Amino acid sequence: MRHHASSTTAPANQGTRNDWGTLKTLVPYLWAYKWRVLFALVCLISAKVANVGVPLVLKKLIDSLTITPSHPATLLALPAGVLIAYGLLRLSTTIFTELREFFFAKVTQRAVRTIALKVFRHLHALSLRFHLNRQTGGITRDIERGTRGISSLVSYTLFSILPTLVEITLVLVYLMVQYDIWFSAITLVALTTYIAFTVVVTEWRTHFRRTMNDLDSKANTKAIDSLLNYETVKYFGNEEYEAKRYDEGLRRFETAAVRSQTSLTLLNSGQSLIIATAVTMILWRATLGVIDGSMTLGDLVLVNAFMIQLYIPLNFLGVIYREIKQSLADMEKMFVLLDQHREVADAPAAPALVLAETAAQAELRFSHVDFSYEPKRQILFDVDFTVAAGTTTAVVGHSGSGKSTLARLLFRFYDVNAGAISIDAQDIRSVTQTSLRRAIGIVPQDTVLFNDSIAYNIAYGRPGATHDEIVAAARAAYIHDFILSLPDGYETPVGERGLKLSGGEKQRVAIARTLLKNPAILIFDEATSALDSKAEQAIQTQLKEIARNRTTLVIAHRLSTIADAQQILVMDHGRIIERGNHAQLLAAQGAYAQMWERQQARQEEESTDETISPRPMLA
Repeated sequence: MRHHASSTTAPANQGTRNDWGTLKTLVPYLWAYKWRVLFALVCLISAKVANVGVPLVLKKLIDSLTITPSHPATLLALPAGVLIAYGLLRLSTTIFTELREFFFAKVTQRAVRTIALKVFRHLHALSLRFHLNRQTGGITRDIERGTRGISSLVSYTLFSILPTLVEITLVLVYLMVQYDIWFSAITLVALTTYIAFTVVVTEWRTHFRRTMNDLDSKANTKAIDSLLNYETVKYFGNEEYEAKRYDEGLRRFETAAVRSQTSLTLLNSGQSLIIATAVTMILWRATLGVIDGSMTLGDLVLVNAFMIQLYIPLNFLGVIYREIKQSLADMEKMFVLLDQHREVADAPAAPALVLAETAAQAELRFSHVDFSYEPKRQILFDVDFTVAAGTTTAVVGHSGSGKSTLARLLFRFYDVNAGAISIDAQDIRSVTQTSLRRAIGIVPQDTVLFNDSIAYNIAYGRPGATHDEIVAAARAAYIHDFILSLPDGYETPVGERGLKLSGGEKQRVAIARTLLKNPAILIFDEATSALDSKAEQAIQTQLKEIARNRTTLVIAHRLSTIADAQQILVMDHGRIIERGNHAQLLAAQGAYAQMWERQQARQEEESTDETISPRPMLA
């Protein structure tokens, strides 16, 4: 019976968010510490009330100084009023501000940590399709800017925008209650004009910032890609070509940056004009009030002090708003990564894969599997076979026949279009991916190592393994003696992607890593392709030994390495065209027999070439 499942090939969500959507995503991470947030807000308001109180104390003191200079109360009024009241209010402002930052610091840093970790985990949860199409340099830069943008956004909003708005509100209310309507009207109109102008121009400038981000990510991607492929660049002598590609990205970034700076000049000039006009008009009204007697000298000082206190944060309000918009733009791309579609996901309440206590009893079954990476190009057609528990099945065929795709599907890097894959009668789509991959070990054809020590890369098969266990795995993979010959032994760094090791050495590390994992199911994907003939024979003997009590799938090119497999599958263009053991397939005189004859003839030619003695040199 064939089981069909729809292909999960929905395109990744590349849509953009608006600013409110970005903020809506961020707020829950901050609200997790709601009591700290609320206390920080109380401190914020208290600091601004104290700050607004400073000009009020100055007004009262100046108005009360109507006594003559010779009056003894003058000496008492100055130190008692100015020094104590002014000093206490200033101290209160500082204390409340520092308390606000103290209580909110953990909120900000924990939000950054939580979101960064969530993005990292989500990236690992995305399908192989996404990672084959990703640009590593661009993604790392997006995450870096996004996490930095969270700190900037919280800092600017809580420590700059919100305090300024609170102070503006308090000042407007006081001016409206105590003075002529013109004072509050001029202030309100100036603020409204200032904010509207800032928002409109900043919105116009936002696309310059987004363009800069995109071009920066692209230039960084080209640089990292070029450095990762250092040897290829050197092989073809294309250093100058790579430099020109990188410079082209920098040139376009330069153009966008100049446009952004030009528009910034326009914004700053307009903001200064609005503020200068408002301050001039308010001081003119206050001066007229003092002249006609409707206002005291203390009122003039009060209004001037209010304007000075508002002018400084208001002057930076545009800068801060631009920084907030920049932070939102930086965070946008990071949150878009969280919106990426998880093509392969665990089913709700999926159980863990259950295996029998004896690893050899894990049966592997491909049931009428169809699969395609792209809708228009099908890779596998009705692939149906069983790997009996504790046996070895080998898959052979020319390059592109679909052999390695079997391993990717078994690890559930993709889901099948039709049919099913099961382990011990459990559909792998119905169990958790973690438990599935824990039960499978692979030695891939192309081994990639972490830029760390040899010991770390071997221990990656089972984090937490002891040094003795690491050494035992290395011995089993015939790499222990080589490691000891190195100056730093097991602590020798392998370099970026393991480039400090040869292909055969990397392959041995991969084999040791898999041996340490000790899985129930083994996959050898051309596991000895990078080894010489002598090393291959030694490794093959060891691989056969460790595969004896495990269910093993071998993807092979050299037929001599799988001649004793209990089952051999011959694939061609995604279909199984022959199956049987070595003797049966040779007797059938089909595709396998032809492949065997060609390889045997090639080996004989190579053997003959090695035994021919070199011609003597002419005297």
